[in-house]
Amino acid sequence: MRLAARSAAIALAALLLFSCSPVPPPDLSLVPTPVPTTVPTPVPMRDVSPKVGLALGGGGARGFAEIGVLRVLEQEKIPISFVAGTSVGSLVGALYADTGRVLDAEFHAISVTEEDLFDYRAFAVFSGGFVRGERLRRFLGTNLKSRSIEQMKIPFAAVAVDVATGRAVSFQRGSIAPAVHASCAIPGVFVPVEIGGRTYVDGGVVNPVPADVARSMGAEVVIAVSIPPLTRSTVPANPVAVAYQSVTIMSAEIGRLRAREADVVITPDVGDVAYDDFTQKKRLITAGEDAARKALPQIRAAIAARTRRVPVS
Repeated sequence: MRLAARSAAIALAALLLFSCSPVPPPDLSLVPTPVPTTVPTPVPMRDVSPKVGLALGGGGARGFAEIGVLRVLEQEKIPISFVAGTSVGSLVGALYADTGRVLDAEFHAISVTEEDLFDYRAFAVFSGGFVRGERLRRFLGTNLKSRSIEQMKIPFAAVAVDVATGRAVSFQRGSIAPAVHASCAIPGVFVPVEIGGRTYVDGGVVNPVPADVARSMGAEVVIAVSIPPLTRSTVPANPVAVAYQSVTIMSAEIGRLRAREADVVITPDVGDVAYDDFTQKKRLITAGEDAARKALPQIRAAIAARTRRVPVS
C-alpha cells in the first residue's frame, strides 16, 4: 500500500516537473518565407498614324476644286505622305508636293490663266493635237522650286499612258515639267509627249483617279478626289471642246470605278463648270472645301481604323 502510494507520488511529481519545463523556441528555418508579389511595370505605348496618300483626278479647270480639298486637309492637320495625280490632278499635285504647303499651291493656282497653259497652234493638229504644251512646261519651270521629282517635299507621281502599250505609267523620278505635261496631254487636244523615246498622252484615258498608284507608293489610307464630268445640255461647238468632252465622258466612268480603290472618295459639286473656264477658280476651290468637310468623318474613321499602338522605343 505504501509502495503504491509512493509510486503515484513520484509519477505526479514527474508530470508536474515536465509541464513546468520551458518550451523550446520554434525552428525558424522551417517557416516558409513569404514571396513578395511582383507588379509588372506598364510598357509606355504610343499611337502610330497610317501614311495618307492623295489621288487627284483629272477634269480640266474643274480640277482647281482639289485646292479646296488640300486646304481643308491642312487645316484639319491631316498629314499627306504621298501625292499621285492624273491630268490636271498632276498639275495641282505638283504645285502642292513641291513645298508641301497649300498656300504655295493656291497662290499659283489662283494666278494661272488659260493662256499660261494652252498654246494653241494651227499646225500643231498635224502632230496629233492643237496644243503643244510649251507654255505648260514654262509655267511649271517658273513657279516650282524643285526641278526634279526627287527634290519635291512630298513624294509625287504623275500618271500618263504609254500610247504604244496602252498601259498607265507613273513618273516618280526625273524632270517634273515633262512628266506633268505627259499626264495632261489630252488626246486630240495636246500634242502627244515624247519622253525617253516613248510617246505618252493623258493618264485619264485609263487611270483618271490614280488611287492604286498612291497605294503602291506606300499609302495605307488613300483619299481620292474624283472630279465629275461636265453636265451640259448643249453640244460643244469647236473641235477642241468636242474632243475633250468625248474623252471626259469616257474617263469619268473609268474614274468612278477606279476611285473605289480608295478608302475615301471626295466628289466636289463642279459639274456645271466648263473644262476651260478659268474664271471660276475661287468658286471651284470653295466647292472642294465643302466636299472635303463633308468627307471628314469618313477620313477620320479610315485613319483611326489603321492607327496602330506600339511600344515607345
